[in-house]
Amino acid sequence: MINRLRTSFLATPYAVWILICTILPLFYILGYAITTSEGSFTLSNLTAIADPVHLSSLWLSIKVAFVTTVICLVLAYPVALILHNLKISNKGFVVFLFILPMWMNFMLRILAWQIILSNNGILNSILSAIGLPTVHILYTKAAVTLGMVYDFLPYMILPIYNALSKINDSVIEAAADLGANWWTTFTKITIPLSRDGILSGIIMVFVPALSSFVVSNLLGGGKVLLIGNVIEQEFTLARNWNLGSGLSIILMIFVLVSMSIMNRLDDSENGGMLV
Repeated sequence: MINRLRTSFLATPYAVWILICTILPLFYILGYAITTSEGSFTLSNLTAIADPVHLSSLWLSIKVAFVTTVICLVLAYPVALILHNLKISNKGFVVFLFILPMWMNFMLRILAWQIILSNNGILNSILSAIGLPTVHILYTKAAVTLGMVYDFLPYMILPIYNALSKINDSVIEAAADLGANWWTTFTKITIPLSRDGILSGIIMVFVPALSSFVVSNLLGGGKVLLIGNVIEQEFTLARNWNLGSGLSIILMIFVLVSMSIMNRLDDSENGGMLV
């Protein structure tokens, strides 16, 4: 009984924090979403997602988030695998290396890419110096995707590296003793045992990429309109908090459904790939 009371007491500040900073704002947004500016009940703010402009922005957000996630996965897995095979004793130092860039202000990092990718920026200066044609990708979907990959790549590397670090070396050695080559070991042992890290990384990249708007503002120059940009503009430019809240609720539902599908996929395949 005393331990339960002690646990409840220690959990109280966190419960208050969640109530004030998560639950209450969520109900506040929901209240705006189902009412008009006059305060009457309506579902038009929720059904507004069916508007062609909003659907187009949502579909573009899904495509950009998907491409970003795939690129991050393709880049992150080899990096995590190499780091794991290096057998670094101080794993905390590896984690430190990947979170170090996050200590720099997010806006400054994206603005740096804006300078790099500009027509007279560092990238084109290097290309011109070596006699290659310049590229003009700033304010395009490619620039937005590149910025998101740069920003979210550590969130893919860390969970995969953590999952690989938990694989017992004796399992890999046993596979080799039984005659399995590198590719068989990689596809039948390493990937299945690191699946949890892969799924965690996919969620940690896809969800923020889907709802992002700052990267597309800075590297898209207003030409790449994601659903996050639409919502942001409804709140800041149009001052239509009701419509912005409605679109936010729909986006949140979409994100929750996506996470639920990934969790179900993880549960259904748990242990099934080691046969």
